[in-house]
Amino acid sequence: MNGLYLYCIRERTESAPAISNKGIDGNGKVFALAYRDIEAVVSHVSLEEFASEEIQHKAQEDVNWIKDKALIHESIIEEAMKKTGGGMLNLMPMRFGIVFREKAKLEETLGRDYIKIKAVFDRIRGKQDWNVKGYLKDKASFERAIKENNETIRAKEKEIASLPEGMAFFMEEELNELISREFEKAITHMTEIAFERIKKLSVASIRNKAMGKELTGRRDPMVLNAACLIPDDGVEEFKKEIGNINLELRAKGLELEYSGPWPAFDFSEY
Repeated sequence: MNGLYLYCIRERTESAPAISNKGIDGNGKVFALAYRDIEAVVSHVSLEEFASEEIQHKAQEDVNWIKDKALIHESIIEEAMKKTGGGMLNLMPMRFGIVFREKAKLEETLGRDYIKIKAVFDRIRGKQDWNVKGYLKDKASFERAIKENNETIRAKEKEIASLPEGMAFFMEEELNELISREFEKAITHMTEIAFERIKKLSVASIRNKAMGKELTGRRDPMVLNAACLIPDDGVEEFKKEIGNINLELRAKGLELEYSGPWPAFDFSEY
């Protein structure tokens, strides 16, 4: 028995090209189901494989299956937001794993939530979702800058230097804990200032939890993970401001990176 897997909802337009990607199962064709002046981008899937309870089971038992399917899900949304000849469609991405058992249920949902969906489209129209991530690129430089400019650390080091060797040894652990605390405080302070500067250029912004190295695949720890909704005519200013912030942060061992535009996952809740 087949159901309908939902990738996204977008405003209907003649500027939307056909989607070339196969569906999330690797077989089905991706197509649009129209409802008034919006449409749902879907594909047929087997309910035996993609029923919600089966997806929950896979999430616990087969992480690689979830990762592979999530990548397909995102790639289809990215293709669905492109206009013929360039530009982007107004689109609401859906979270991974939404399946309707029949077309009538999907249409019922679109009808029930139609006003809320239209409000989201009004909110994100003429804007782009950009991600900003900050990384600690040079830990040694950052620690050196903290030690040189932190009065509390300098005072503790001076205290230790005046102690007999035996006592100083036991104070080293206390100093290391102090450095670690001041280190975290400094990173928090710097990234908060950077985020506040970025927010001023954004219609809306969200600071998400920093991702671990197992998710980023990078050696440098992530210290900032933000999503920003930027007006179309403000994107170049946004990029320029990231460059200005980086000029200040790089000397301290930190660096920001931006990417986009992305489907507006963080700004499509209704």
